[in-house]
Amino acid sequence: MKKFIGYLGLTAVLAALSLPAAAQTEPDATAELLDAEGNRVGTVEFTSVEDGVQIRTLVEGFDAAVTGDQRGQHGLHIHETGECTAPDFSSAGGHFNPTDADHGLLDPDGPHAGDLPNIWIEADGSADYTVTTNLITLEEGDGQRPAQEDDGQRPVQEGDRSLFDSDGSAIIIHSGADDYITDPSGDSGDRLACGVIEPNQ
Repeated sequence: MKKFIGYLGLTAVLAALSLPAAAQTEPDATAELLDAEGNRVGTVEFTSVEDGVQIRTLVEGFDAAVTGDQRGQHGLHIHETGECTAPDFSSAGGHFNPTDADHGLLDPDGPHAGDLPNIWIEADGSADYTVTTNLITLEEGDGQRPAQEDDGQRPVQEGDRSLFDSDGSAIIIHSGADDYITDPSGDSGDRLACGVIEPNQ
């Protein structure tokens, strides 16, 4: 029964993380994905749409992701710091999580604002993946968190959800699939590729 409820919870979350057709406008922000050796393996485009922010990830020739048992689903997360220092990309910090939520699309106290459904990478190392989320914005952020209210619940402001706070944001592809519930990153493994999210002028 718990597993069934979990799938119902994931269905509800995925309703907010919809998969619409590609946007017809130019993206508002872009990230260039680099692997641990500094090879360009793809791009991620961020576009403000009516329902939130559309994220389109295009991957090509991502050999590191299709060796051995590293085929198929891979964790895809927005991280809290706009810095991608190879080879482990730990410089990007943890997941983008301005509301101090738990990790995971299946966690009743989640997800992180940076949690996204897994990306599917084909056997040839390519992917074309689009998702829309209303948990982030591309508006300019002030990088400040408001003080807690008396009941301990921190009010959420639009600036909190901006990917362009004082230290920026990055997007990362992991070596394994996100299980959507395990803290802190869904047991999704190593960080295979990273891109700093930059606003388009």
